Amino acid sequence: MDSIGFVCDPDHPLFRPVAERLAARGFEVEFHRPSDSVAPADVDGLSALVGGTVHPVALAALRYADANGVQTWNGFGATVALSARLVALSALEAAGCRVPEVRFDDPGEGYEPGRWYAWEGPTTLDAPAPFHVEAVGTEPVEHRYYAVDDGRETHMRAVELRAELVDDESVLRRTDVDVSLAASVRELLEQFDARAVAVDFTRGEGGEFYAVRATPMPTFTGAGMDRRVADSVASLTTIGA
Repeated sequence: MDSIGFVCDPDHPLFRPVAERLAARGFEVEFHRPSDSVAPADVDGLSALVGGTVHPVALAALRYADANGVQTWNGFGATVALSARLVALSALEAAGCRVPEVRFDDPGEGYEPGRWYAWEGPTTLDAPAPFHVEAVGTEPVEHRYYAVDDGRETHMRAVELRAELVDDESVLRRTDVDVSLAASVRELLEQFDARAVAVDFTRGEGGEFYAVRATPMPTFTGAGMDRRVADSVASLTTIGA
């Protein structure tokens, strides 16, 4: 029987229902909390490994799995690269997206402090920002595109996230997929040989979309893609079979 491991909390909002779907299909599933270490023997017995969080324990487990022939859902290389903001912005630009300007001095107003990796905390006075990113957004709304590859095709959903509420508008709602933005997200997925990614877009002053960040371990909140993600994870067990 194929066994699939998840490195994340057992009550993870995405991977708990995904694991339940996989268990119903006959897979053995097991969770490893990021607060605990994952021993090589824990990985060796798996058919596939999912790093459900950008955490040193999950990254170490993914790296070991990639080096020892265990299939991974977003491997070590893709996860680290897409967590690096400058790498992700460069890749998004290469995929045809507009991206904000990056400055390595402090240009002041109109720019936000950046950080090298998604898992780093916010900058402090003791540790000034290594670079600054142009604040291009003009609306309190971000457009998040979720993409997941199930081994046969890439499925896409788009949601709007509101930082400010107006009247009875919801914080998050499903929206239509823009074909050109979706094409860039698909290309990003293919560039890194990843199974899933989320990309956040915001509108600039002229109404054009800018890609501002990528997330290699998305939660798919509001996208209704649990079944698609389960299909994607399950397809790993057929590779090389």
